[in-house]
Amino acid sequence: MQTPVPDALQFRAALGMFATGVTIITARAADGSLVGLTANSFNSVSLTPPLVLWSLARHAGSLPIFSRGSHYAINILAAEQKDLAQRFATRDIDRFAGLAFRDGAGGAPVLDGVAAWFECANRSQYEEGDHVIFVGEVESCGRREGAQPLIFHGGRYYTELPL
Repeated sequence: MQTPVPDALQFRAALGMFATGVTIITARAADGSLVGLTANSFNSVSLTPPLVLWSLARHAGSLPIFSRGSHYAINILAAEQKDLAQRFATRDIDRFAGLAFRDGAGGAPVLDGVAAWFECANRSQYEEGDHVIFVGEVESCGRREGAQPLIFHGGRYYTELPL
């Protein structure tokens, strides 16, 4: 089905056909409080220097913290962390209650058990449409050997399946 100018629902449905990994972006606010959210808008930008990007809706309550903060962490979720993805997508709860993590660059939480992580300096931001694109300069990263990724496609979670 093709339309000249897609409405929001058509556009979202078409985007849902692109399988992505699932991340939790975390940061520490100036007052020491923690923020985090589930996102699948993550991508690499450059190897030299090491840059990654992600985007956040302009209406997100955490936008001021991410915009003003010096650092954030991008936590790539492992297949067994679906519940964590759903927790960080839920509003009005303490997302960090009982959660194991360590302080990464700038105090941004790096979650235990993730498949990979990127500790980023908040390098630049670009306002585009209804989102802000964040470009982070990776100061440190790592991965959990043997971890399988959590995948999101068509509104559902999946795990990796070899072909």
